[in-house]
Amino acid sequence: MRRAIIPAAAVLVSLVPAPAALAQQPQKVPVAEGYGGAVATVDLDASRAAISVLRRGGNAMDAAVAAGAVLGVTEPYSAGLAGGGFMVYYDARQRKVFTIDGRETAPQAMTATSLEGIPFEEGVTSGLSAGVPGTVANWDLALRRFGTISLKQALQPAIEVASKGFVVDQTFYDQTAANAPRFKDIASTAELYLPNGAPPPVGSVFRNPELADTYRELGRRGPGWLYGGQLGKEVVATVKNPPVTPGSTRNVRPGLMELSDLRAYRALLREPTKISYKGLDVYGMAPPSSGGSTVGEALNILEALPRVGLHEYLEASRLAFADRGKYVGDIPGVPLRELLSDGFAKERACLVGGTAMPHPAAPGEPDGSYGACAPPTGTATPVAQEGPETTHLVVADRWGNVIAYNLTIESTGGNGIVVPGRGVLLNNELTDFTFGPAPGDPNLPGPGKRPRSSMAPTLVFDDGRPVLAAGSPGGSTIITTVLQILVNRYELGMSLPDALAAPRATQRNTAQTQAEQAFLDRYRAELEAKGHSFALNPEIGAATALEFLGRSRIQAVAEPSRRGGGSAMVVSPSR
Repeated sequence: MRRAIIPAAAVLVSLVPAPAALAQQPQKVPVAEGYGGAVATVDLDASRAAISVLRRGGNAMDAAVAAGAVLGVTEPYSAGLAGGGFMVYYDARQRKVFTIDGRETAPQAMTATSLEGIPFEEGVTSGLSAGVPGTVANWDLALRRFGTISLKQALQPAIEVASKGFVVDQTFYDQTAANAPRFKDIASTAELYLPNGAPPPVGSVFRNPELADTYRELGRRGPGWLYGGQLGKEVVATVKNPPVTPGSTRNVRPGLMELSDLRAYRALLREPTKISYKGLDVYGMAPPSSGGSTVGEALNILEALPRVGLHEYLEASRLAFADRGKYVGDIPGVPLRELLSDGFAKERACLVGGTAMPHPAAPGEPDGSYGACAPPTGTATPVAQEGPETTHLVVADRWGNVIAYNLTIESTGGNGIVVPGRGVLLNNELTDFTFGPAPGDPNLPGPGKRPRSSMAPTLVFDDGRPVLAAGSPGGSTIITTVLQILVNRYELGMSLPDALAAPRATQRNTAQTQAEQAFLDRYRAELEAKGHSFALNPEIGAATALEFLGRSRIQAVAEPSRRGGGSAMVVSPSR
């Protein structure tokens, strides 16, 4: 988001306005062009941390981890060390794309019926929803394999921001206020985020010295401090015995996590998804993320059509989501190769006509045998609820390394439970599983299983060279946001800034297409005439992206207004 580091003396939250000197601090801009490296995040402090690392000789991976750690301070309701995420990384020296899976896992004690019968909202605010954190293992593996600095060094900018504080803006205030009823019911959370019993006011200075100390200790002791050490013991104790405020009547269920689950956790290197589209190669994240498969399948369907406009974009997305629900999860045997095959795409594309197809679209059969256009006979799977407050960042460096990185704690504010004395919110990632009963659903919970994700960090290549990186938060709307940006850029001919700023619509095999008001104002009549039905979604996604413009020039792009606007920066605006 949109904050500047300032010095101050209060212990936790200063309820006085920020000093006048803040007016002289650099302000966020959504588009930047230049040389030597670039970054785009939703937050000024995170972008500044990444640029600082690049200017000191660090590479894109170093900068991404540093920015991610800062987002754990300034975007605590969207990201943090108790969460997880996915990285899609191009190593310029090896000329190869790698992906790192830092998705949270279910405890070994979790079964397919552990979430059954629990109201979704009660599942969110509970120890039961907390997955085994993957972010720290993700950072550690990323830096050891691809970075040039230590985890301790990468955490320094975040320690500074947490210690000195940032100025509360309207977005931070609104998110805190929206969470206030449940935050009040967790003693450690109320103490941190509701000083004097209310959200910190806009313009006040917010500090999190406990999180600064947690980062310092993590830098000194290393990841083992979480994965089996004292911090891990405190996380488990909090999950199993949430610190409910005395007198609260909220049913905050205990979780199933054990220290052995933390000891067993591993971040994983996985093969990326890859499809060819309009002469470009598009790389994404493979399962347990559904981002790479669903974006890739939809692009393949669009390429198989004689023309592409917004109607075709919505229909291709509808079909790809039908197949996502049927086939994609953290299970053996996901038919990924066939889901991304041209033959399957052509078989699905033949269902796209001049009007919206009946709801719901049934899944296809990615069985390797594709022929004449025949209506599918499978049963559609409903779209599960997913928290919208993920965050995404992109970084490129002067050597040509590029990363698209999604990180999250799931819902806005995670499960609402701060680990006492540590200043960090736990995730509610396990609510991404299907609650059931749903026999045969690939996304039912299970011991050690990773919940299906919609995160879709994406890299695009032309003739073996990276040309674009993009991603977004937004739960399952992440997929459609990334897809629409690519359609805007490569089918509709928009510049990258225009492709991000354009009004959005999201069709996820639902009866109604959700759309922003500006989209409805511009396109509703035209698309309703084709049989589409709409519902208002005030804001879809908060994307970040970058594009290589040639001759070493890079354009970094963030949102101009969604979620308060983002921050794009380059190392050098000129040669």
